Amino acid sequence: MFTGLVEEAGRIRSVSRAGDYQRMSVECRMVLEDAAVGDSISIDGACQTVAAVESSSFSVDTLAESLAKTTLGSFVAGRRVNLERAVTPQTRLGGHFVQGHVDATAKVVAVRGGGVNRYLTVDLPDLLERYVVREGSIALNGVSLTIARLDRTKVTVNIIPVTWEATTLCDLREGSTVNVEVDIIGRYVAKMLGRDPDPETGAGSLTPERLAAWGY
Repeated sequence: MFTGLVEEAGRIRSVSRAGDYQRMSVECRMVLEDAAVGDSISIDGACQTVAAVESSSFSVDTLAESLAKTTLGSFVAGRRVNLERAVTPQTRLGGHFVQGHVDATAKVVAVRGGGVNRYLTVDLPDLLERYVVREGSIALNGVSLTIARLDRTKVTVNIIPVTWEATTLCDLREGSTVNVEVDIIGRYVAKMLGRDPDPETGAGSLTPERLAAWGY
C-alpha cells in the first residue's frame, strides 16, 4: 500500500526485455536507504517487487500482466520515474490509499498554466468514468492528486508547485501516456451498490431480487 506522495524521481538505468518478461534497473538514492529484496516499490504508480539491490540502484522483474496494463513496457534507459516505498504503520497518510495496482493507462490531452497553477487533463478509458468524482482522489503515475474538474471521461487536476517540481509530472506533454489508479474505496462502493457488475456474467448488478433481499 502507498500514499501517492512521491519520495523521489529516479532514473531508469537499463531495461532488458524477452517476450512477456522484463528486467529493469532503476537509479535512485532515498528509496535505497532500507531497500531489501522482496520489498514493494511504486514505480510510476505500478507496484513492483525488488529483485536485486545494488549500491546506487535496484532491479525489478515485470511480467505479462503488468506489461499489458501499465506503461512499464515502454520504459527506456534515461527515463525519469516517480518512486515511493510501501507505507509502514508509522507513516503519515498524507495522500490517499494507493495500491499500486494500475487500472489502465490514459492519454494526456492538455497541460496548461504556469507558476503556482498548472493544470493537467487526461482522458480516461470509458470503464473508469464511474469511479471518479469532483474533489475525489486519483493516482497518475503514482502521484496522489485531487480531481478539480470532470467532463465525462476527461479528468483535470490542479498541481501545486511542490508536486510539480518533486515528481515527473513536469515531464508530461500532450500525448504522453500515464498509469491510472482510481480510488479503491470508490470501486468497493460501486461493487456494493451493484454498479460494478461482472462484464461476462452480470453478477453484482442491482436487481429486484437483490433489493427485496435487503428489505426494500
